Amino acid sequence: MTHDHDLVLRPTEAQTAAALAPPPGRTGGDLVVETLRSLGAHTVFGLPGQHALALFDAVGRSGLRLVGLRTENNAGFAADAYGRITGEAVPLLLSTGPGALMALPALAEAAAASAPVLAISSQVPTPGLGGGRRGHLHELRDQAASFREIVKSVHTARTPSQIPSVIAEAWESALTAPFGPVWVEIPEDVLRAETVIPQVTGMDATPHELAPRPELTAVAAHWLANASRPVIIAGGGVVRADAAGKLKQLAERLNAPVVTTFGGKGAFPWTHPLSLQSWLEDRHMTDFLEDADVLLVVGSGLGELSSNYHTFFPTGRVVQIEADLGKLESNHAALGIHADARLALQALLETVPEREDPAAPERVRLLLADVAARLAGQDVTLEQGLLTSIRAALPGRSPSFWDMTILSYWAWSAFDAKHPNTMHSAQGAGGLGYAFPAALGAALAEPGTPVLAVSGDGGAMYSIAELATARQHDLDVTWLIVDDGGYGILREYMTDAYGTPTGTELTRPDFVALAGSFGVPAATTTPDTLREDLAKSLATPGPSVLVLPTTLRMFAPTHL
Repeated sequence: MTHDHDLVLRPTEAQTAAALAPPPGRTGGDLVVETLRSLGAHTVFGLPGQHALALFDAVGRSGLRLVGLRTENNAGFAADAYGRITGEAVPLLLSTGPGALMALPALAEAAAASAPVLAISSQVPTPGLGGGRRGHLHELRDQAASFREIVKSVHTARTPSQIPSVIAEAWESALTAPFGPVWVEIPEDVLRAETVIPQVTGMDATPHELAPRPELTAVAAHWLANASRPVIIAGGGVVRADAAGKLKQLAERLNAPVVTTFGGKGAFPWTHPLSLQSWLEDRHMTDFLEDADVLLVVGSGLGELSSNYHTFFPTGRVVQIEADLGKLESNHAALGIHADARLALQALLETVPEREDPAAPERVRLLLADVAARLAGQDVTLEQGLLTSIRAALPGRSPSFWDMTILSYWAWSAFDAKHPNTMHSAQGAGGLGYAFPAALGAALAEPGTPVLAVSGDGGAMYSIAELATARQHDLDVTWLIVDDGGYGILREYMTDAYGTPTGTELTRPDFVALAGSFGVPAATTTPDTLREDLAKSLATPGPSVLVLPTTLRMFAPTHL
């Protein structure tokens, strides 16, 4: 008896002829490139290094677009953003030892934010593996061990014939919910080795679907339908799963207020009558969430920031939908549903009946009025005005990327992202230097769409070299640098905690002159002219820099 899958596996005459006569001079590096192209990759990020030269040689002879940034960490941030914007697995090509280790902070951010980065690193030649004593340049005793606790999965190829399957396995892992960075390691001699293996043309790496168990969604639907005060917390998993539309449908069917986490910005319409926006660091919001008799948490682990620094203690039932098994019930006991957010929300939509609650919008309005009243009692009109100016100048569909700086902390709570997957920040792992290289990756993913990056002067120095990358590729990124002369948020934290800050004051360059030396147009702006200056920069093709000299302060989340 002949089965359909037997027919699929039978090569055509043309495929057989091509397989029997592969082009001469191909190497393990070519197998990497052929596999990536077969899987659908078009753009790769990274920096060459001694052990990875055969890989980069193969890239140079291929149709792949190579985007080389100036440090591996920034290349990782750019790949992260490209993956967030496109939903595709993004190759990040690295060399051995120092080059690989330089990418660790970026991969940690990708892991925290569930960005599908496919890191492919060279390794010392095969005879030098395992001991760390042969004296190879860049040698580490166990290079993969440095990444194993950071990335989603680790994969190794020890012969050329293993390369296609190993990369396909890693690709599938990166794109199976929860998305995440993966690590592939290939020794230098394997990348350099000539091969007669046929060209890679038919790779398949279909991600697994992570569907909810129906008995769990049945219980969740019953609880929600019979709740008196249901509330939804929508996290980054809603954005990564492209489930914002289903979230809105469910919230409206239940008449349930929705608050988005900082990683879930844009998952729910900001001005919707049921929108609690993102004021998770305000005690009024914490109290509101604690009062819910059923709390539906979708795509969030309720970590430090989402739980108002672990001061949130729900009193009602909690339903948590989370694709990352390690985050499921990691902070609060719940009806844990291990599932992709999109599939779980669809299951609830097929089960939950309409729930009437005409008072829900008024409860939302009163909560937001309480937050506004608290802010009105603080001297924060400057900070609020800056966010208003940025929102007015930034086109609704333009992505924005925010570094770890005071204005970004404000944006987490107070900025209207307008649409899902348009506002991104480094709040997952919390490293500095994310915004500008990530914005470059987004500009490569969506050419012709202006992109905004926001940094402080301290964080800007982490990625200042990427002005060269922006100019080299003529990318449509406007970089707003808020210059307060140091690490502003650390200065504020240390002053509050210890009275005197230490190590927070910085000598910095003339950012306008420095950008000009790279051939990037730059200007100084003010709070009064920011809206106009920013709109002009965003509307002008190519990279640009705006420097805003000002000192900002955070809002107080409770009564002073």
